[in-house]
Amino acid sequence: MQAEQTTESVVSIKNVVRTFVTEDAGENTVLRGIDLEIAHGECVVIIGPSGCGKSTLLNIVAGFDAPTDGTVIVGGKQVKRPGPDRAVVFQDYALLPWLNALENVALGLKLAGVKKAERLEKAQHFLDIVGLGAVSKRAVYKMSGGMQQRVSIARALALEPALLLMDEPFGALDAIQRGIMHEELTRIRRETNSTVLFITHSLDEAVYLGDRVIALQAGMAG
Repeated sequence: MQAEQTTESVVSIKNVVRTFVTEDAGENTVLRGIDLEIAHGECVVIIGPSGCGKSTLLNIVAGFDAPTDGTVIVGGKQVKRPGPDRAVVFQDYALLPWLNALENVALGLKLAGVKKAERLEKAQHFLDIVGLGAVSKRAVYKMSGGMQQRVSIARALALEPALLLMDEPFGALDAIQRGIMHEELTRIRRETNSTVLFITHSLDEAVYLGDRVIALQAGMAG
């Protein structure tokens, strides 16, 4: 898979290979020779069937996994571990139910050492962006799935990452909520000019959200 080069790339994936050792001491190569450039403000959607390596690729970009060969550069720095320049939104919202929306969004900023007044102001700002500013003090367990996912997106955006990584974030939502979240994400991207790498198995979702759509097959070769 070869993508067009750009001088404004936020992400540069070069000849990435990922091979796993199987139970019978064999090898299973799920990614082979992957090359991809993602420009600032672009949303690139990776689509493919289960087992094709799309989540593996996202985990490598996030720093949760390492390639067997090849390199990943984000913001001019080689990815070797997770970092604040990359924020991940998962299908599971991963919110703390005993905290309200504002506290959940502010949590990452607290861990980053941001002072209380500043982190609460920033958390409120990003809740405003995702359309939840009026319910920032509501406990997240009292929110719908779509609202909880917007809190999760606000939490990621509050870190002001160079790259937003989204691993099938709307997979647990029903069709109506999913459609709403497609519109919301499009609006949020427009307002924040975020750079996004989005993983999905839905062609409709990929076409709706992506500036570019990259299809992976099992054992994808470059």
